[in-house]
Amino acid sequence: MKIKKLELFKVPPRWLFLKITTDNGIEGWGEPVVEGKADTVKAAVEEMAGYIIGKDARQVEDIWQVLYRGGFYRGGPILMSAISGIDQALWDIKGKALGVPVYELLGGAVRDKMKIYGWIGGDKPANVVAEAKKRMEHGFTAVKMNACAEMEWIDTPDKIRDAVDCIAAVREAIGYNSGLGIDFHGRVHKGMAKSFMKELDYLKPMFIEEPVLSENKEAFLQLAQYTSAPIATGERMFSRWDFKSLFEQGAVDIIQPDLSHAGGITEVKKIAAMAEAYDVALAPHCPLGPISFAAALQIDFNCINAFIQETSMGIHYNQGADLLDYMENPEVFNIHEGYIQRPELPGLGIVINEEKVRQMAETGHDWKNPVWRNKDGSITEW
Repeated sequence: MKIKKLELFKVPPRWLFLKITTDNGIEGWGEPVVEGKADTVKAAVEEMAGYIIGKDARQVEDIWQVLYRGGFYRGGPILMSAISGIDQALWDIKGKALGVPVYELLGGAVRDKMKIYGWIGGDKPANVVAEAKKRMEHGFTAVKMNACAEMEWIDTPDKIRDAVDCIAAVREAIGYNSGLGIDFHGRVHKGMAKSFMKELDYLKPMFIEEPVLSENKEAFLQLAQYTSAPIATGERMFSRWDFKSLFEQGAVDIIQPDLSHAGGITEVKKIAAMAEAYDVALAPHCPLGPISFAAALQIDFNCINAFIQETSMGIHYNQGADLLDYMENPEVFNIHEGYIQRPELPGLGIVINEEKVRQMAETGHDWKNPVWRNKDGSITEW
């Protein structure tokens, strides 16, 4: 079962899909993309193709090791995202070849259903309460919102108060029986994060995400003293080596590796096992498309420390297309009482509508991060 062909499709709203075909006709799908850098990751996948064309598609671990260790320079968002998409597609192929879901190949399922949360915005406060209520009506029992808009290195008490009032309105709307994740998005610096986290404590967050950028992870230990909420991070960390010092520090309660950035299923399974050894929970990051989401669910159903899964269904980034638009079996992502049932189809458990993918690839996209500036004109974190 040799790898015969790789095809890449840049599709709206901001995704890159990969299709790998074997010489016996089995097809696997992956999602190798960095948001805003789709063309760069596409080029990285194309460069890696020479390492894998003609190789046995069943040798997933060996191919992963070649792609990672075969380059003198390794790691980082671009190279690891390219590996991630290839890895997802190879697991999809292997599961289809053997007629079982990927989680069966990882050791079997540890749960029957997976709790899901939806994203409701929060960059600016308008409409977040309405969005939270809408998510509850659609079957969610947990939501996540951004904590604030742009924040200066040291900002005013009014800015904190306005942000807390907005979050409090969402908490009041959904009640305390529902989960409320609060994402600082790395846009708050350490000096402001301390007072901000302290002010939020009475709202009982499900977690506080990226209170500072993960590149400043040495600050997590200090920041943990200002909240009783679990601290989450990891969407901008790309391998077990990035996570290693985080676990050793002991200040983070939830890790959020992304299945399209952190080395795919092969690597995130290893990261999750490391987290389990440090009594740290797993909640994979997923603001991307249906393939990335399906890959994350395969990990969730196999890893005992996975407690909730992000989905981008209905996220505001999804202009012009959403997850279900590219699927022939969208019902596998139905949410009931806050959960998605365990997928039963082989491979990643989804059927991609290839005709739709090819059609939308003709449109493509040129999505880029917004660039934010403070009142004084200085650039700030988005």
